[in-house]
Amino acid sequence: MASKDEPATSELRSAVSAGTTRRRNILIILIGALVVAGLVVGGLFVGGVFGGGSVEAGEEERLSLRLAVSQDSDFQTAIAEVASEKGLDVEWVNVDDWVLPNTELVAGSVDGNAFQHILYLSNFNVQNDADLTPVFSTVITQWGIFSATLGDLDEIPEGGRIAIPEDPSNGGRALFILEAAGFIEIADDSGEFPTLDDVESNPKNLELVPIAALTIPQQFDDPSLSAVVVGTSYFDPAQGIGTEDALYLDDSLDEKNLPYVNTVVTTTDNADNPAWAILKEAYADPRVAEALLEESKGSTVLVEVDVETLRAKLADLEELAKANQ
Repeated sequence: MASKDEPATSELRSAVSAGTTRRRNILIILIGALVVAGLVVGGLFVGGVFGGGSVEAGEEERLSLRLAVSQDSDFQTAIAEVASEKGLDVEWVNVDDWVLPNTELVAGSVDGNAFQHILYLSNFNVQNDADLTPVFSTVITQWGIFSATLGDLDEIPEGGRIAIPEDPSNGGRALFILEAAGFIEIADDSGEFPTLDDVESNPKNLELVPIAALTIPQQFDDPSLSAVVVGTSYFDPAQGIGTEDALYLDDSLDEKNLPYVNTVVTTTDNADNPAWAILKEAYADPRVAEALLEESKGSTVLVEVDVETLRAKLADLEELAKANQ
């Protein structure tokens, strides 16, 4: 099972702590603003607790964003509802794979997307000669090793089959998790994108089976698989699988996991769109945090990482991706 040792402080852990405090303060401000609003007489309304102030009804022009995502969720619904209160209309465009949200953005069919971490984005940019960029951080997801039949890591048999994601970024993350759990050793020079060829030691002769990450939860019950390595939030809520069911949990807030911070992404030409600031405020709303907690049961958390840090890390990852071509 996952280690209960106290995790080391990291930028990501500090970001979560700061974000929690900020959302608590925002909630206090929100309550105060509602009290004040009840005392205002005649055609005024609260246009935004986060600096918008009170404005005449209809005075400000509404903004809109069309954003591609890989699945529908109550979390996204909460974001859209809060953004609407702030004068931003958000349309979520659900697509059925992890390529279309970026290709549609490059083609101009959407204004941005919200589905990927910066490691995945770096690989897409390099492979497609694209220049997509993050505008702010959103969440990071807990990953781990899960089994439908086994109750402990020690029960994974010699030659057992373990499913890992087939895409380079998530597949690499799965390999790092298997290494941390003590099953394999990865070459020191593998960088952020290790592949099966970088596995230098595999004492149990495990068969690592790359499959599409989104299909891993559907194949969780496959009797030929001893275990799977995937994000906890990937499981359908109906499966009832949470962090407590993991044989091993990765510490998602460790500094090494900065590449796996999810972001809202757009084109460089659209990065200064004022709508992004409103959307970021919506993500920071306590009601959105509550919706995420209810939906993910704590396996996914909101993080606030400075955008310049995200873009600097993206640039580093793109250099690594180019070297691996």
